[in-house]
Amino acid sequence: MFTVDFEPVGRRGQFDGEQSLLEIARQLSVDLVSLCGGIGSCEHCKVQVISGKVSKLTLEEEASLSKKELEQGYRMACMTHPLSDVKLHVPPESLTALQRTQVEGLDVDVEPDPPVRGWEAHLTPPTLESPRSDAQNLWASLAAHGIPGGSIDFRVQQILSQVIRENNWHVNVALRGDEIVGVGAPSTRWLGLAVDIGTTKIAGYLVELETGKTLASKGLMNPQISYGEDVVSRIVAASKSPADAAKLQSLLAEALSKLSAELCAEIDANPKEIIEAVVVGNTAIHHLFLGLPVKQLGLAPYVPAVDEAVEVKAREIGLNIAPGAYVHLLPNIAGYVGADHVAMLLATRIADAEKTTIAIDIGTNTEICLNNKGRMTSVSCASGPAFEGAHIKFGMRAAPGAIEHVRLEGNRLEVQTIGGEPPVGICGSGLLDVVAQLRLNEVIERGGRMVAHPMVRDRDGKPEFVLAERQDVEDITISQKDVRELQLAKAAIRLGIQALVEAEGLTENDLERVTIAGAFGTFIDVKSAIIIGMLPDLPLERFTQVGNAAGTGARLALISKSEREKARLIAERDGYIELAKVPNFNRKFAEATYL
Repeated sequence: MFTVDFEPVGRRGQFDGEQSLLEIARQLSVDLVSLCGGIGSCEHCKVQVISGKVSKLTLEEEASLSKKELEQGYRMACMTHPLSDVKLHVPPESLTALQRTQVEGLDVDVEPDPPVRGWEAHLTPPTLESPRSDAQNLWASLAAHGIPGGSIDFRVQQILSQVIRENNWHVNVALRGDEIVGVGAPSTRWLGLAVDIGTTKIAGYLVELETGKTLASKGLMNPQISYGEDVVSRIVAASKSPADAAKLQSLLAEALSKLSAELCAEIDANPKEIIEAVVVGNTAIHHLFLGLPVKQLGLAPYVPAVDEAVEVKAREIGLNIAPGAYVHLLPNIAGYVGADHVAMLLATRIADAEKTTIAIDIGTNTEICLNNKGRMTSVSCASGPAFEGAHIKFGMRAAPGAIEHVRLEGNRLEVQTIGGEPPVGICGSGLLDVVAQLRLNEVIERGGRMVAHPMVRDRDGKPEFVLAERQDVEDITISQKDVRELQLAKAAIRLGIQALVEAEGLTENDLERVTIAGAFGTFIDVKSAIIIGMLPDLPLERFTQVGNAAGTGARLALISKSEREKARLIAERDGYIELAKVPNFNRKFAEATYL
């Protein structure tokens, strides 16, 4: 039997080599496009083999797949059989059902003060009597706006003469400080791109720089998932060789370039009009995106290569936007507390909170910050990928058919799926719900042990709770092992909260405000999180769910230089606690696993 793992959808199972990857995908409810029904004629069921052995190329594949696709390990699922444990990457175009991503967040009003501004320039055509260079001519026209001069990006210089003449000596110039970073037609609307790169998901926003208005937003899966579901796995992968590190960098650059193109298409714009970008992510993602070394992040004392804000030309990191555009990355705080945390703190205004406030950005890696009377301290918790469906037998990411909410009263069970589709698996919010309901109904003891119940059955000597019965395919269940996985994930978060509170000499009851951010945090039932002990038992009115606050922070930094300065001050001001160094860590973690 071989383990076949489909990423980024997070579905895996054990199969023999007799079935094709398409047949296996169907059994795992991975909705691959298969217009031809699996006879090899439609070319839509392409998957990329990341690791493991598969059957030899068929003549159909050699004829259908490009040379580049073959070199990159792409195969047609209907024509391919596993010959060992296999990890596969499923490109978005091969999926019929899109996964749910979270792009909505807080609305924070700020006066736009972007680092790049557009200026109209009316140039005087040169003559034999006044044969000024086009560059001198341009600066002379800008002098009318009180702009004394400066430099011109080399790529802009390469197109300057052509653009000036195509537009009859009337152009729109993008000025960043004293550097001209873009030139276009008078009608050019200079745009900005804000991106929150999560371990699992990416959220992108297209913004009009002059007004600060968000014109389009879109989410997609982080393609690096095929190299590991957590940042530690990716650190290990990137540390193997320069080629592996370059591949992880290029995956992000290509994903963001594609995202930019899709966002621009929504408003009939051109990616070359994106003249400024702000990118946030955890420290590992930040380093991988920039091509910085990451090996030291995986070794104590987990030191980042750089922690201050970084600015780099987009073209230097393979981002396909305006040739002269810059990418600004907010500062990091520590090895596992990065720019996305700074962005979240910026958006939630926790630095200005007068009440004792804690902000929690829940994800594969969870960051928590406590502000107690102006003193800010943060901690990072390795909550793991269980909330994304990983290591859960029927776990999956948030896509149509995923069980997202559960209610149990006696023997009466109600399940709610995303999109109202027939259940095909369970996502993180559903897992949290079902464990909470099992605890409330005493199907699970405080220590996590599952006990006898009419809906609990025995499988190979181990109990499992039946969530959904299905014909012809295996029933969806929650096993004892699944419960243990959730206990580990929630314990990390609760211990992080306790560590911050105790370090300040407080109790959890002293918390006056709890802000929950992140994609997973958006969809969870706070009551369920309290029941299982992931969140403190506080009145519900103290909790606020704010969506993708990191994405909001990235947008604020995109349109305002003063917000960038606030982000810098937050990073300098925020203290850091290494969770593993908390006294009696092992005992406290074990206690935090209790439900």
